[in-house]
Amino acid sequence: MTTRIAAATFVVAMMAMTAPSAQAQATTASTDASTPAAAPVSRAQRKADTAAANKAHQLTPAGEGPIAPTPSTKSTMTKAERKAQAKADEKAGNMQAAGEGPIAPTPSTKSSMTRAERKAQAKADQKSGKMTPAGEGPGNK
Repeated sequence: MTTRIAAATFVVAMMAMTAPSAQAQATTASTDASTPAAAPVSRAQRKADTAAANKAHQLTPAGEGPIAPTPSTKSTMTKAERKAQAKADEKAGNMQAAGEGPIAPTPSTKSSMTRAERKAQAKADQKSGKMTPAGEGPGNK
């Protein structure tokens, strides 16, 4: 989806750079308040423009376009600012002592059934048709 958007943006940019009449129309339309804004391009027109750009080899092949920059993982605060903030939080009583925070519950690993009971239950479920065949569960596509 993003490749199509990038390709359409590239086509529009190329058309705007190569067509001086389009630039003149855009300039007059934006400066003249009495004329309505330009109508949106129809899907058929957009497809025709993209096909023409593809035929003229003006589209960037998939995966060869510019790579989006990754967001910075650096902190916005300096070390001194973080230390000052920690001291202020400690004075205000907003910090918890190490090991005093909430404890995550641990799941029970013990089963309420024995192995023989589980096997018998599985056989009964299989005979009654309650079991989903292998590969046909909700997680498989």
